[in-house]
Amino acid sequence: MTSLTQRSSGLVQRRTEASRNATDKDRPSGEEDHEPRRGDEQEDDDTGDSKETRLTLMEEVLLLGLKDREGYTSFWNDCISSGLRGCMLIELALRGRLQLEACGMRRKGLLARKVICKSDAPTGDVLLDEALKHIKDTQPPETVQSWIELLSGETWNPLKLHYQLRNVRERLAKNLVEKGVLTTEKQNFLLFDMTTHPLTNNNIKQRLIKKVQEAVLDKWVNDPHRMDKRLLALIFLAHSSDVLENAFAPLLDDQYDLAMKRVRQLLELEPEGESMKANTNELLWAVVAAFTK
Repeated sequence: MTSLTQRSSGLVQRRTEASRNATDKDRPSGEEDHEPRRGDEQEDDDTGDSKETRLTLMEEVLLLGLKDREGYTSFWNDCISSGLRGCMLIELALRGRLQLEACGMRRKGLLARKVICKSDAPTGDVLLDEALKHIKDTQPPETVQSWIELLSGETWNPLKLHYQLRNVRERLAKNLVEKGVLTTEKQNFLLFDMTTHPLTNNNIKQRLIKKVQEAVLDKWVNDPHRMDKRLLALIFLAHSSDVLENAFAPLLDDQYDLAMKRVRQLLELEPEGESMKANTNELLWAVVAAFTK
């Protein structure tokens, strides 16, 4: 349960100049660094990937967290596990499967309201369907924060350990292998062998990074309710999973500062108030509240 209490510690600090310079040495030249991104602009305007490469929120957050060549997430990242469970809840809500119970006359807060199954129609994604079945079959229903902890296995109640979704990162990585984004290798770590998933399709990851960067730079609208809900959720959950820095690391210093300033504006929003506005998704803001409270 510790992971949910660490989200309010603020934005991750930028990498050191030395590490940035080391990355720059791997690039052939400044011109080659920018040209491919321009070529991708039109492809990505309409959320544009083909069905084969359209990613879920979980897959996007994992892809941002994976080291390209090594094919695994940072060993020091203890936030991504619960962040991925938050992704599942929002993904199911955006697909019309979940909603929050009515707030009632006493105006319950977001974190006190239970998660209700709106539709149990299969999503076609095994992990999402597994989480949906747990939520549908559980009576009495649980809150958003409880579900993040239960699906992560962060519960002190041994009778509820069966709710834990196991090997989530590995299963998501295999999904990305099937979509042609990653490949599978074995790597030896002195005492043990580990299956890794290095990046094989850099275009898809670059489009994802470009989409996140543009949301807080060129396409910034200064109103979360005018942003695409999925993209808004991605920014919040990438931050909660401690992988948002990876999308901003390639930016120039002034762009980086502006991007982080605008992300900070989003993080300072009050989820209770935002959830009451028109054309909003209450469960999305409940997940945000669980990570930023």
